[in-house]
Amino acid sequence: MSALLPCYHCALPVPAGQRFRGSVLGEQRDFCCPGCQAVAEAIVNGGLDHYYRHRSEKSLNPQELPAQLPDELALYDRADVQAPFVHHQAQSSEITLMVEGISCAACGWLIEKHLRSLPAVVEARLNLSNHRLLVRWQTAELPLSQLLGELRQIGYAAHPWQADRAARQQAADNRTALRQLGVAGLLWFQAMMATMATWPQFNLDLSPQLHEILPWVAMFLTTPIVFYSCRPFFKAAARGLRQGQLSMDLSVSLAIGGAYGAGIWTAISGQGDLYFDAVGMFALFLLSGRYLERRARERTAQATAQLVNVLPVSCLRLDKQDQAERILLGELQLGERVLVPPGAVITVDGRVLSGHSSVDESLLTGEYLPLKRGPGDEVTAGTLNVEGPLTLEALALGADTRLSAIVRLLERAQAQKPAMGRLADRAAQAFVLISLVLAAVVGLVWWQMEPGRAFWVVLAMLVATCPCALSLATPTALTAATGSLHRLGLLLTRGHVLEGLQQIDTVVFDKTGTLTEGRLSLRAVQPLGTLSADACLMLAAALENRSEHPIARAFGRAERPAQSVQSVPGRGLQGEVDGRLLRIGDADFVTDLSAGPAPAVPDNSGLWLMLGDADGALAWLVLDDPVRSDAGLLLDRCRARGWQTVLLSGDRSARVAQVAMELGIGDARRGLSAEAKLAAVRELQAQGHKVLMIGDGVNDVPVLAAADISVAMGSASDLARIGADAVLLCNRLGALAQALDVAARTRRVILQNLVWAALYNGLMLPFAALGWITPIWAAAGMSLSSLTVVLNALRLTRLKETR
Repeated sequence: MSALLPCYHCALPVPAGQRFRGSVLGEQRDFCCPGCQAVAEAIVNGGLDHYYRHRSEKSLNPQELPAQLPDELALYDRADVQAPFVHHQAQSSEITLMVEGISCAACGWLIEKHLRSLPAVVEARLNLSNHRLLVRWQTAELPLSQLLGELRQIGYAAHPWQADRAARQQAADNRTALRQLGVAGLLWFQAMMATMATWPQFNLDLSPQLHEILPWVAMFLTTPIVFYSCRPFFKAAARGLRQGQLSMDLSVSLAIGGAYGAGIWTAISGQGDLYFDAVGMFALFLLSGRYLERRARERTAQATAQLVNVLPVSCLRLDKQDQAERILLGELQLGERVLVPPGAVITVDGRVLSGHSSVDESLLTGEYLPLKRGPGDEVTAGTLNVEGPLTLEALALGADTRLSAIVRLLERAQAQKPAMGRLADRAAQAFVLISLVLAAVVGLVWWQMEPGRAFWVVLAMLVATCPCALSLATPTALTAATGSLHRLGLLLTRGHVLEGLQQIDTVVFDKTGTLTEGRLSLRAVQPLGTLSADACLMLAAALENRSEHPIARAFGRAERPAQSVQSVPGRGLQGEVDGRLLRIGDADFVTDLSAGPAPAVPDNSGLWLMLGDADGALAWLVLDDPVRSDAGLLLDRCRARGWQTVLLSGDRSARVAQVAMELGIGDARRGLSAEAKLAAVRELQAQGHKVLMIGDGVNDVPVLAAADISVAMGSASDLARIGADAVLLCNRLGALAQALDVAARTRRVILQNLVWAALYNGLMLPFAALGWITPIWAAAGMSLSSLTVVLNALRLTRLKETR
């Protein structure tokens, strides 16, 4: 008897004798029922057939899963692993899963239908808005790993959803803010209707009894707005007063409380105007503006959150017999071996023991091309293994990894305020004090002239002069720019960098590893005999491929390595190629083999190596540390700003002058010790220059610390990175050139924000004092001003990256 075909949509068996067919992805498919056929046709007709393209035919076979999944899914059957996210009850267990790959309502229908068809599943409900799946099932009959496997079989990856404490608190705060906004909007509309009904121009025939009731109705509707929706304003004002600070929420609280109190007095005495509609509208405008600000700020923190959540929860540990065992990442110990399959995220900072692959480090460094990694190379947690399997030795775990250090530095830089931001905060406090004094004085003046308008004028002044935009001007721009620079590959470790870059007039460069690649490469081959340059290079590569010396990497791969290679420290290599005895190294060492004279080195630039055999010298091979391809771009940007450029190098060779000439650096000094470099920078500062230092070596640490702004290359020593104000993670000087542009834009945005906030508050204050602005329009203007500042700062998140 032939096996039943699986339904192409839901994978359930197609009943015998039923043939519901349809065209999907250019082929005729079988379905179990007209419902699946109709859903599939709707998906295809809606242009969503990519849903099926992401599912492989293999995944529709319930007996097969990708090779790496069973061990990983089996971890979820452990009681200690389930403890944080599985809630066990008397008869069943409950879990919330985050499901990937959902594109439409048909996906939700398929998931729920498939799970509910399993006997052990009691309940399955999917929230399409956030892709969270609630499942109640009997664990004795269906282990959690099999439940996750069932979802994999129909084309969906799922994992337990568990927000961390900070994320839960942020989500709860967002829900509370949204509820407060909703309550204010709903009740304000009703309170406004009740208030307007008492106006003679709207209801000329209102009965006396109803006229007495409506003010109390309006007060009843406004009370939740004041004591629930506006509670954050009162709490913040009280905290500021307890600390002796006049916060921006103080004027808001006084305005809301004053209007609410005046409305109660009118409801009791029957004299004056009701202010309840003004309270509701004021609260609605303020809460709307602050909610939009909250959501905008959260956007700028996405890069940091992405870094925090990038590491998987498990890894493959190798035992002494080279058997891989999947364990939780928290169970791994330092020094243990980890197997990283291709396509997997590297979970530790480690050293490659075996295997060759490419590693995508774009998330951490901004470098868009994968980098080759092999035995002896170090890799970083959070990067992606692209091609082949790698076996690593764990060198750092958890909070000690480079990824965790980057997150901490990024958060520190975002938290620090530059001098301009601190000045704006002090100005905001002074402005609040001045505003309160002026409001009291203006209120007394109006009380003498026109008592009926005095309260309205004071209320409008309190609202209009709230310095929210002034306090938001700097931190929003700084946070947005910091995240953008990290995407470029520049990690700011201190908050004053963006502001300080605008004061720089002199840039000091190190040479090796900064303006140059920091590695030797073959510049030229000069034959000395009958062999061609290519033939000489092939022989040299055959010898060097047997060496572990860093110089050997400059010669590339040889088709056939030399035999019987011997290394003579400090002099060179000797070996045989096709029975031919060869040497490569310094001239005296090579010519000793032929007992001939050693020819003179052609010039003193670069590292000159000689290749020779028993008959004499065959070729000169010159190695150089090449200049970075984007160094010229950075130097052009510096000169365009009128900055002086200086090269300070510890290298004593003529290569320093060559690099300076190639890049157009007028002041180049060579053979400098760490003390001499520091003295040179101190001398520049004594002349009134603001110095930016870019370096990478241990000898650059004192200079990096002394410079006004310092940038360490990502390949720099640990000491250099710790002492620098910023780290160029991607090692691309072009990214630093872009960072200079971002810094200039950031300063412009901050100044724009401060000017806008100052103009708004400065203009609104006299207008409100003259009675030209009502409290309602003052509230709308203040909210719009704050939102304008935030949206202007978010322009810094848009980058035009050049590769």
